[in-house]
Amino acid sequence: MSEWEQMSAEELVAEYQRTARHEIKQELVMRYIHVVRSIALQMRGVYLNFAQVDDMISEGVIALMSAVDKFDPSKNVKFETYVSKRIRGLVIDLARRQDWVSRGVRRSVREIDQISNALFIELGRNPTDQEIADRMGVTVEKYRQMLSKTGLCNVLSLEMMLEDSAQTTLGERLVTSDIEDQPELHLQEEELKQALRDGINSLLENERMVVSLYYEKELNMKEIAQVMEVSEPRISQIHANAIRKLRSYMGRFIADT
Repeated sequence: MSEWEQMSAEELVAEYQRTARHEIKQELVMRYIHVVRSIALQMRGVYLNFAQVDDMISEGVIALMSAVDKFDPSKNVKFETYVSKRIRGLVIDLARRQDWVSRGVRRSVREIDQISNALFIELGRNPTDQEIADRMGVTVEKYRQMLSKTGLCNVLSLEMMLEDSAQTTLGERLVTSDIEDQPELHLQEEELKQALRDGINSLLENERMVVSLYYEKELNMKEIAQVMEVSEPRISQIHANAIRKLRSYMGRFIADT
């Protein structure tokens, strides 16, 4: 048995920062490579245009090695939590740099946004799939197929909106926040978190369930489909709709503040 195997990740990081021994860093990378693989497979359910999961894993390993160097134990955050945040942020950065969203998908996003916003003003509530489909002149199934293709664009838009507001992503905000030691940011963060909670509470029950299972429990689309006993494509549609609504809700909140 290696001398490192019985040590916790935090103890290993402390020892690495003290000694800079390469074998300790290697032990940490090997110990948490499963986190990279798990996140890569989970994110594949949202980032439909990202087929090269192996490439994302390779990028993730590089990010993991960097995380070992940059981890700060004084923040009172578990190393695995810190790594998960870094890897998820990596996927968002990859999507931005590689421009995975096609022009056709962007047009669909704009059309759905315009119609859903108009219906929200008319009805005073989030419109149903049927109401949006009727206004678009398509069947509900056709609308949901279009919606599934917009999932990446909606996720990126929401993540960038939240990041611009407080430098944290949706997944990070739902699970935890590490800025309590910065009073000038804490109030803003709390207001955003409350708005996000309100936005989630405004979703349909099945949408709230998918958001919770995906972002908080970190299940992938296939696992969520098994839990909710519906098809995986349907889960992708529900997720895309939930994120579209949250993006619209948070956009209104940020515009009013």
